[in-house]
Amino acid sequence: MDLYQIFGIYLGAISVITLFAYLIDKLKAKAGAWRIPEKVLLGLSLLGGAFGGIIGMYLFHHKTKHWYFVVLNVFGVILHTALFIAIYTLL
Repeated sequence: MDLYQIFGIYLGAISVITLFAYLIDKLKAKAGAWRIPEKVLLGLSLLGGAFGGIIGMYLFHHKTKHWYFVVLNVFGVILHTALFIAIYTLL
């Protein structure tokens, strides 16, 4: 298995985890329960889960009014796409 395949699987897995984190945080927000800290959600996005973060934001209508969530998730998508392309072309 090549490095770009491993990186692609990693991005997919962390994106699914991030998507579920956004869902859980939204459900807890509606219930008035303990929430997932914003730094955890943003950290997951910047660690590779930005695709899941963007999907979660718009699918669950969660954190869309916070400009820094939008900016950091878009930045994460651009960064991780560029890394994937760089790994694919350089190896």
